[in-house]
Amino acid sequence: MNFDHIISDNTGLTHLIVSIIALLTGTLNLILVKGSTLHKRIGRVYASSMIVLLVTALMMYNLFGTWGIFHWAAVISTLTLICGLFPILTKRPTNNYVSLHFCFMYWSVIGLYGAFVSELFVRLPKIIIENSIPNSNFYIMMNIGIFLTMGFGAFFFIKQKPKWDKQFGQYQKSQI
Repeated sequence: MNFDHIISDNTGLTHLIVSIIALLTGTLNLILVKGSTLHKRIGRVYASSMIVLLVTALMMYNLFGTWGIFHWAAVISTLTLICGLFPILTKRPTNNYVSLHFCFMYWSVIGLYGAFVSELFVRLPKIIIENSIPNSNFYIMMNIGIFLTMGFGAFFFIKQKPKWDKQFGQYQKSQI
């Protein structure tokens, strides 16, 4: 079986490895107790793997040969990661930095899930039929993957946010 369409070079291999690490560590940090030493350690691994993931994403041009939609998604993901790290590293704004950290890091992980699912939806037909994907099918499959994942993430976020706000408000007051 030929995997050139999945991993075409060392950049692609690095991207794949750090994406798996980011998915695992991001998931763990969503379900672990927030603020613990383990959460912080895993968070550092997540952030580091995401930085490498985003750099490698911006280096890959084998899909379109030029800047494409996944590059724009990497820019948005970079902004989400920065917005999630800034409050917890600087402890600013002082009144809600923990809540801001959680919200942006949550969406960083959900965005990573969206990228993963869209990659599966885009590449799975090619693996099955070993043929190139027409552009119309490519965008349809990519959008289905992103819509389903982000929709599920938004539903869960909206449902859980009041509980998290209460939890983080209490956590933050004890940290100040």
